[in-house]
Amino acid sequence: MEQKIPKSLEEIPVEVIETDLLIVGGGNAGCFTAVEAKTLDPNLKVTIMEKANISRSGATAAGMDAINTYLRTDKGETPESLVKWSRAQVGGGPIREDLALSNANILNETVDMLEDWGLPFAYDEEGHKQLRGRFDVSIHGEQLKPIMAEKAMAMGAKVYNRVVATNLLMDGDKCVGAMGLGVRDGKFYVFRAKATIVSTGGACGIWKSPVTDYSSAHHQTWMSPFNVGTGYAVGIRAGAEMTSLEQRWVATRTKDFCGPVDTLSVAFGCLITNAKGERVMQVRYAAEGGDKAPRFYRLTAPMTEWLEGRAPVYVDTTVLTQEESKELRMELLNERPSFVLFLASKGQDITKEPVEIYGSDPYIVGGHTGSGYWVDIKRMTTVPGLFAAGETAGGNPNKFVGGCGAEGRLAARGAVEYMKNITLPALDSAQVGKEKERVFAPLLRGPEFDGVTDIEMEERLQRLMDEYAGGIHQFYRLNEERLVVALKNIKVLKDQVKYLYAGDLHKLMNVHEVIDRLDVAEQAVHHLMYRKETRWPGWQTRMDYPEKDPKLDCFVESTRDSKTGEIKMFTRPYEQLIPGDRTKP
Repeated sequence: MEQKIPKSLEEIPVEVIETDLLIVGGGNAGCFTAVEAKTLDPNLKVTIMEKANISRSGATAAGMDAINTYLRTDKGETPESLVKWSRAQVGGGPIREDLALSNANILNETVDMLEDWGLPFAYDEEGHKQLRGRFDVSIHGEQLKPIMAEKAMAMGAKVYNRVVATNLLMDGDKCVGAMGLGVRDGKFYVFRAKATIVSTGGACGIWKSPVTDYSSAHHQTWMSPFNVGTGYAVGIRAGAEMTSLEQRWVATRTKDFCGPVDTLSVAFGCLITNAKGERVMQVRYAAEGGDKAPRFYRLTAPMTEWLEGRAPVYVDTTVLTQEESKELRMELLNERPSFVLFLASKGQDITKEPVEIYGSDPYIVGGHTGSGYWVDIKRMTTVPGLFAAGETAGGNPNKFVGGCGAEGRLAARGAVEYMKNITLPALDSAQVGKEKERVFAPLLRGPEFDGVTDIEMEERLQRLMDEYAGGIHQFYRLNEERLVVALKNIKVLKDQVKYLYAGDLHKLMNVHEVIDRLDVAEQAVHHLMYRKETRWPGWQTRMDYPEKDPKLDCFVESTRDSKTGEIKMFTRPYEQLIPGDRTKP
């Protein structure tokens, strides 16, 4: 359908929606949030603002082959054992044990809800959910996202598809909703809400990916390329406190495809092997736990092999029988069918030739690491009325699908309690008008404007973050001087935002996505600078500070002044609730 491009702000319609609970982002956590809120109070008006179409949006859009967190109580697992394992996976912390434990307490019932809604689980011969790792259970998950979306809508949540959030709606220091751009209809949306929950997923596309041919693969990435950090950015601009952005997630992926490795290594026992045939984790990381070492060692290991001349690096699939190889491909068809085609295009028999692996680009993703908003036990951020769930909520790593769903339920409970005594203020028309002008300015500049495209800005950001802020092509290594240069160049790009232009509504969305990435990138670099130590090799490797510093056994926090843009850095103490050696699962 041909779009009519407006010539003035007056031509752009504004739609104001009043609701009780606004959910920004209808992914996994967002769907569970909606279901929980409507379960608690069927009369609540629950509204979901979704950038794509809720039936196939977010990180689970293409399906999954496992739920990575589930407690097999018959195996002796408890909420406390899951928290201890998660704590050990990030080298002993810091981790918000209060958040992790509250998640773990409702984890199984949350995962079981998916089965009740129609998601098929695999079962072992004893009638238990089939384990694929210590806490991983296998599913037939191609329809995972449609099942969650259908349940949220069946419960009565009102969904606005193709509306991308641009900023929060504020009443002084309180959040009273959000504003957004209709990518298909060109409207400016204003959602007024008694409570707002941000569940937009993590941030991808800030650093350059290993595959950089933009003509064929703009985002050859492990993470959902549509999760661009908007949920973080709107809070950063409103002055919300952010935590642990320096704890980046960098995944070990199959080289030249960025496909899944855990399915090969965890489910089928294919181990990391270098070009000399050495079992890398056993030979060089025995003291850290070998094949059971924290996740960041499994990332830094193959990259160190490259740096020290023992590459290429593989997962050794030659240990598989032909029958196991067939079973593996069937598993992969559930989650990443294109990977099966990738192997077929190479004519590769993985029982005779191992699968090469490499690192991904870094991501800010609170479902895997601790990055995100600082929240209280009810999942409210430091901005009253604003809650976070899933990958946007920080301090609680290794949540994955089940944990993000559980956190969505907890955030819904907190929001429903908060909004009981809330009365919405009058609409601030000046705030709305200012945001509308900001959002549509790149479109109103017109196609004849000699400016900067979103792709050009994005490539510049990704290149400077790759070279100066520890990207894949620098083997994730960082030092103070390069980080200073990164901030200097980010400042230049932010000053050039006024030159961005868009020829249509889709490009206008892309423009605001790169603006959001700039804000997240700037905050992340400040975090990387502040943590003058190496706590998570591979995720955060400081060449100028190669050891841990006991003084930094804490959370690194930041806020940005909503008026001046000044970023303030500080720390919060680590609080250990579950006794024992923090590095032992």
